[in-house]
Amino acid sequence: MRLGFVSRAGGRPAGPLLAALFGLSALLLALGGAFAPAARAASGIDAVADALKKNPVYVDPAMNGQVSPSDATALADKIRSDNKPVFVAVLPATTAYPKQYLLQDLRAKVGITGVYAVRLGNGFNAGADPQVMSHTAVRNLVGEVQRSYAGDASKQLDQFVDQADAQAHGHAPSSWGSQGGSGAGVAGAVAVGALVVVAGGGGSLVYRRSRRRRAERDREQLDQLRRVVDEDITAFGEELDRLDFSPSDPHADDAMREDYTHALDAYDRAKTLMEAARRPDDVRPVTEALQDGRFALATLAARRAGEPLPERRVPCFFDPRHGPSVADVDWAPPAGVHRTVPACAADAARLADGREPMSRTVETAHGPQPYWDAGSAYAPWAGGYFGGGMLPGLLAGTLLGSAFGGPGYGYEGYDAGYDAGYDAGLGNGGGGDDGSQGGDYSGSNFDATDFGGDFGGGGFGGGDDSGDDGGGFGGGDW
Repeated sequence: MRLGFVSRAGGRPAGPLLAALFGLSALLLALGGAFAPAARAASGIDAVADALKKNPVYVDPAMNGQVSPSDATALADKIRSDNKPVFVAVLPATTAYPKQYLLQDLRAKVGITGVYAVRLGNGFNAGADPQVMSHTAVRNLVGEVQRSYAGDASKQLDQFVDQADAQAHGHAPSSWGSQGGSGAGVAGAVAVGALVVVAGGGGSLVYRRSRRRRAERDREQLDQLRRVVDEDITAFGEELDRLDFSPSDPHADDAMREDYTHALDAYDRAKTLMEAARRPDDVRPVTEALQDGRFALATLAARRAGEPLPERRVPCFFDPRHGPSVADVDWAPPAGVHRTVPACAADAARLADGREPMSRTVETAHGPQPYWDAGSAYAPWAGGYFGGGMLPGLLAGTLLGSAFGGPGYGYEGYDAGYDAGYDAGLGNGGGGDDGSQGGDYSGSNFDATDFGGDFGGGGFGGGDDSGDDGGGFGGGDW
């Protein structure tokens, strides 16, 4: 008679698997005891730094309630897969981790150029070497995730890593190798490997959970975008309804009929694309179609009035529904620096008269906000309207600017003023003073005086147990 364990669910023998798991448990207990002295060799920031030299993510055991080991492993796998120097630590708000100099000291002890993000209690902040990610990009991204995901540590870190991986320059440090990403050390790596061998499918489970989490976030962002895009499509349809033009009009010529047909086709294309959209990035071709249709209407209006045909320009920065821009104007957001932006005739006139432009607002958790201060979710929407995306100089100092922190977002029609804004605002740079690139070892050779020793700026944006006083731990350059 074969002995075996019987599961309660179905009465089927589960002996081989459970016996193996019990054996594995004993093995892990032995391994844990063997490696315990090494784990106690360092404490506080030293222990965190030692772990981050080997793994992109470290979660203090006291914080497993905020970020589970499986979530930490999935986050680390994502960073490794993107091959970017992004470091994440999740720590309790205790005296072991004094927040005033935490990021600065952590960067010095790890000694690798990169982006460093810390969840401290219920607070969050980050900093970066300037050759890896600009001060403005870090500050904007930190502000966004603080406001949007303060109550969910895993979502907050996942969103930050997605954006940081997309913008960061450089490569993952070679010291990470292929070890596990949760910061659990050698025993954790052995455990993960053994579980995969014994139980099978463990890695795929973590991967599926990561995919589900990403899919959930994509759905949330798409729903957020859908409301705005549907408003744009409706507004364009109303323009077509108001248009006093008939292709059969004896005064219409073939060029006018072609413009009109082009606008109708663009409207139909935008509706079809939006109905088929499944991810936030699918929104970009929708707004591209709307921008194309509005230019066709502007061309039709010029032909009918006997005026020169309009120059092919991007839409009005303040509200793309205003149609193609006609001039570049000087403008600054509240408490922001001045920059040159494309504007329609009406908004250009308002600014010339000292009035505010008619800016597009969208609903956020903090009430209606201009789209450029509503977060990176609107990047695909704006990217479709503004060609390859907005140049960083156009959005410097805004939340949406954090999504355009890298090169390649310009369009050829902008003048040198935008390039100057990029260089002065969100330029990523090619290397630090020591010549190191992202992911290279530089030791403590970074300029801590740039942020006054405490990242000068944002604050830890935390919760009740973080002890945050609202300042002294803002994201910034190293």
